[in-house]
Formats: sequence, structure tokens, C-alpha cells
Amino acid sequence: MFANGRQLAPMRVLGIDPGLTRCGYAVVDGKGPGAATAISLGVIRTPASDELPYRLAALRAELVELLQEFRPDVVAVERVFFQVNVRTAMSVGQASGLALCEAAAFGCGVVQYTPNEVKDAVAGYGAAGKEQVAKMVQARLKLSKPPKPADAADAAALALCHLAVAPLHRRVAAAGVGR
Repeated sequence: MFANGRQLAPMRVLGIDPGLTRCGYAVVDGKGPGAATAISLGVIRTPASDELPYRLAALRAELVELLQEFRPDVVAVERVFFQVNVRTAMSVGQASGLALCEAAAFGCGVVQYTPNEVKDAVAGYGAAGKEQVAKMVQARLKLSKPPKPADAADAAALALCHLAVAPLHRRVAAAGVGR
């Protein structure tokens, strides 16, 4: 991919689909949405039987390990836009806050995208279903099958979303728009 006649530098993105019980992650290298490679995909799990402070500590430790091992340029975290269940919203918010904080403390760029922004960037339709998004993640990352569980697929979609919009962000920043 080229911008102003120059090849874009490779970018490593850590996608985080926050959750306290299951926190999806995906490390993706790329120069844009058409040239992406999956480096690592998975889910961090914390036992529901543990008390909240210990679950948060375990999640934090795993996130720090991911940052140290993969050294991403950018961390893309799903923005919690709406939750019907207040308890779920609280735990997702706590996990999201940890991811945002640790990424910033590590010195990474930090971005957030709503589920609809991710679906639009990856599947071309903001109301795409989970299966459709997983299939597009599979195709774009040239995987033999869709990533499982869904939390890992969602994290990969977040990383791909950022790779898709990063060139535009760079051009806007270079133009000084919004200053």
C-alpha cells in the first residue's frame, strides 16, 4: 500500500475485545487491510469463581505479557457502545479500562472503535452478523478456518479495522485537520 508515492511502514496492531470472563486478543501485522498477517489469536480467561480484584489482576498480568511479547505499535480496543445487562457492561468496562491504561503506559498508540465501525470496515456492513465478520477475518488473514472463539475473531476484526483506517488517520494528521 502506498501513500503519496511512498510505501507505508509495517504496523503491528493488538486488537482487544474486552471482557472479564473472556477477553479476546489478536496480534496482526500489516501495511493495510489487504496485506495483513495474523501473528497470534486467543482468549484470556478469568474464573468467575474468583473475586473481582483477583480477576482484574490476572487480566492485567496477561495484557502486560501480550504487550511485552508482541510490542504492538497500536492497541485497538472495542468501545462499549451499549449494553442491556448492567453487570456485563460494568465488567466489560473494567476490562476495557485495563487494556486502555496498560497500552498507554506501555507507550502504544491507543484507539477505540464501536462494533458497527468494526463491522463496516471488515465486512462492509455495519450490521453484519458475527459469522459474517468471522468469515471476513478468515478471508483477510488467509486463515484455513474462521477464528474461534468469537472473542478472538472480534479482536482480529478490531486489528483489521485499524489497519483499514490508519492510512486515512495519517493523512488527516499530516494535513493538520482538526488543529
